[in-house]
Amino acid sequence: MNTALKRHSQPKLSWWRKLLRCMLLAGVLFTSSALVIVTSAIVLEAPPIQVDQTTVFYGADHSVIGESHHGNKRYWIELEDISPSLIDAVISVEDREFYEHNGFDIPRIMSAIAANIKSGSKAQGASTITQQYARNLFLTHDKTWSRKLEEAFYALRLETHYDKEDILEGYLNTIYFGHGAYGIEAASKLYFDKSASQLTLSEASLLAGIPKGPSYYSPFSYPDRAKGRQRVVLASMEATGAITTTERQQAEQTEWELEPPGQLADERTGPYFQDHIEQLIESTDLNPQLMERGGLHVYTTLDPELQQLAEKWVELETPKDSDIQAALAVIDPHSGDVRALVGGKNYEESTYNRVIHAKRQPGSAIKPFLYYAALESGFTPLTSFRSEPTEFQTGTDGNTYTPGNYGEKYANDFIDLEEALAVSDNIYAMKTHLFLGPDALVNTAEKVGITTELDPIPSLALGTQGVRIIDMAAGYSALTNGGQSVKPRFIQKITDSQGNVLMEQKQETKQVLDPKKSYVLTDMMQSMFDLSLDSYTSATGASIAHLIDRPLAGKSGSTDYDSWMVGSSPQLTTAVWVGYDDNREMNHAQEGQVSKRIWAQFMREGLEDELKLAFSPPDGIVKTDIDPETGLLSSEECGPSRTIAFEAGTEPTKSCTDEMEKEAQDGEHRDQHENKLPEKEEKFFDRLKKWFE
Repeated sequence: MNTALKRHSQPKLSWWRKLLRCMLLAGVLFTSSALVIVTSAIVLEAPPIQVDQTTVFYGADHSVIGESHHGNKRYWIELEDISPSLIDAVISVEDREFYEHNGFDIPRIMSAIAANIKSGSKAQGASTITQQYARNLFLTHDKTWSRKLEEAFYALRLETHYDKEDILEGYLNTIYFGHGAYGIEAASKLYFDKSASQLTLSEASLLAGIPKGPSYYSPFSYPDRAKGRQRVVLASMEATGAITTTERQQAEQTEWELEPPGQLADERTGPYFQDHIEQLIESTDLNPQLMERGGLHVYTTLDPELQQLAEKWVELETPKDSDIQAALAVIDPHSGDVRALVGGKNYEESTYNRVIHAKRQPGSAIKPFLYYAALESGFTPLTSFRSEPTEFQTGTDGNTYTPGNYGEKYANDFIDLEEALAVSDNIYAMKTHLFLGPDALVNTAEKVGITTELDPIPSLALGTQGVRIIDMAAGYSALTNGGQSVKPRFIQKITDSQGNVLMEQKQETKQVLDPKKSYVLTDMMQSMFDLSLDSYTSATGASIAHLIDRPLAGKSGSTDYDSWMVGSSPQLTTAVWVGYDDNREMNHAQEGQVSKRIWAQFMREGLEDELKLAFSPPDGIVKTDIDPETGLLSSEECGPSRTIAFEAGTEPTKSCTDEMEKEAQDGEHRDQHENKLPEKEEKFFDRLKKWFE
């Protein structure tokens, strides 16, 4: 019996022995590997900890538009000359165990691994200051396990060959603080015009929070975000005992005295554009900190000559003695390449990029997207609605909406789509919007590249919801480009010092609209500059018509707070916005034409050396001379005519002379009726008289 039990237990014991041997073998291999890694870190020579190469930014013509001089324009400062508050702030928020670990913090790593496994991503990091320094000096910013292992190895090499003070000093002198400032001394001079040794607790805690997102937390561009990040840093300092609660509260309440950002413009071409390039790189694996290693070549889409002209006309046409702002975006409508960008009227006063980040009400500039949806629903350029003061029912609960035309001018008669677009009749737009249904305009705007979420409400037809300037330029490009949407492109590619491509962005186009309907709409949009348009009010582009010397299609827009002009030639699409950052009301009598003048002057000079091309119609388009009075085919007998583009099969087939003949016949019938009436009345009274006799 005992023998049987013994034989039965032998397989189980053998399994445990195998597991134990495997564990011992794994332990030996791990220990051996660790010894090899540590020995290699000790035996290999100390890695270099300074960089001095230059990263170069190129325009579309491959001319240099900006440089980042790593090492040459960086101020290296000794650790002992850096404010203790700054050192405490950085250690508290970035790596509290910096002086205790040997390059990497095992508990933090395990915690991050657990969090990433739970979330199914690699979003949460656990890099120490040493690891970050190693990554900035030697590695890419890919979130891969192989890169993490390399990072740990380089961190170990740094810890082996350098003192903690050397590592911290190097880190603080190379970390990126935004707006071209590398290192704490450069950042201190940039933001506060003082040495890093003179930083107060409030200033130090602000700067310590910036490297997490140099563009996102820029106190120049986003002071609210920077303030929130500062509170996080101060709370970390309080938690580590570096400051008291009273000191934290005082620092939070202290107002910053930032230097004006005038020094940021320096000699860069298109500073707003280049700031956005940095933001784009931040959002990819090529973090701007990678550029600290230097030697990169960033090829952009900017046209330096167009950029110069854009800045020139924004400066000349925008009032200087006012807080009013202006912004402009120029796109190649066929490729989506951004050729020029002006984020505000003065970069030295405000680095906030309104083209990319501001969401402003476009007013009537949204109407082309509405009228494209109308063409899809069967409208033609001659579809008519009555223009008159109108109260619109906006639901079943009795609510009403009563918009008006500018200056309260109405035709008090029927007007067609082309005329409504040229004079920007709001009543026609509202009737179209309600006829099509609430989602038609929303869907079209989304198709052409409007990225903000629009609500399908009645007033959307009059542009009462905010959109981005860059999106409006992209949206109008789709109309110009035969219905192909374009995604704005800023970077063509980035290469390293050896010419290896690190990142490349392809041009993205997609057919989203019908080419024929897009052309019909573009053809109608040229009417806003037509002084011959004899209507109840002038065309909205009449004030700049004298500056138009080539085929251009556009639409203006205005609200109480915004003024827009957006339009295209076959070669360029330009969107211009003017308004106040704080949404105060504009004086349209004095400021309402600024956006149009900027747009017209830029388009005229920017296209001066280009062929005066007409918009190219696709197959299936017919251009027909129309009598404006009747909306029928023109004839010499009917007077002046207008040439209008139609999709083949939707143009009128009757002549205005047919209408004249019909009116003549109707008039003749009326005359006969009127001539006979007295005779009948006489006979009636004669009969009545006889009846009484």
